[in-house]
Amino acid sequence: MRWVSHEKPAVFYSFVVGFMGPAIVVAAPPFRRLIGDDPRPEIPMTYPIPKGPRVIPEGYDD
Repeated sequence: MRWVSHEKPAVFYSFVVGFMGPAIVVAAPPFRRLIGDDPRPEIPMTYPIPKGPRVIPEGYDD
């Protein structure tokens, strides 16, 4: 590994970064929970409809 890191650094670090991917997939969610990064609230898909009768503004007629 030492020889490859000196003679062919692009290949060596490509493998290092490539092998870090699966490890991050496994290690990142518990670490994020540990530091307090909770799941995001769901994005609403509809606009809330107000309760009660609709107030129609006056004075803006054509």
